[in-house]
Amino acid sequence: MMKPRVMSFCFAGLSLIIAAACSAPPPREASRPAPRTSENYVLTQGQTVTLAPATTLKLERINDSRCKAGAVCVWAGHISYRFVLTDKQGESSFVLAEDMPGAAKSVTKNGLVFTLQGVDPAEPPPLKAPAPDYRVSLRVNIAQPI
Repeated sequence: MMKPRVMSFCFAGLSLIIAAACSAPPPREASRPAPRTSENYVLTQGQTVTLAPATTLKLERINDSRCKAGAVCVWAGHISYRFVLTDKQGESSFVLAEDMPGAAKSVTKNGLVFTLQGVDPAEPPPLKAPAPDYRVSLRVNIAQPI
């Protein structure tokens, strides 16, 4: 049988071990960046960006049929943007535009929502000027895991 002093010492030691184990910080996990749920991109014609591993987006073409500054036009025209999304499902294309019949400012493709934010320059170029180097702003939101 243990003596009372030895037993007290054992309980005290056991209490210290339990207290140390409970107050110790949890083991460190490898830090992982928070997954992105949305991102803004600015693209020029022909530019490709990586949205996720094995997922890219290319601004394939800009079509600007808006009435040029200084021209006489029977209709205002529109500007549209053709994109190509490449991912594990293959390639798919879509068009974004603000005021074009049959196109929308936002579209959902393969779990991603693409929303047109704007274009720079916003105004059509002058009548005899070369086409500007457009910069298209686009927001990409994750609608479901990709």
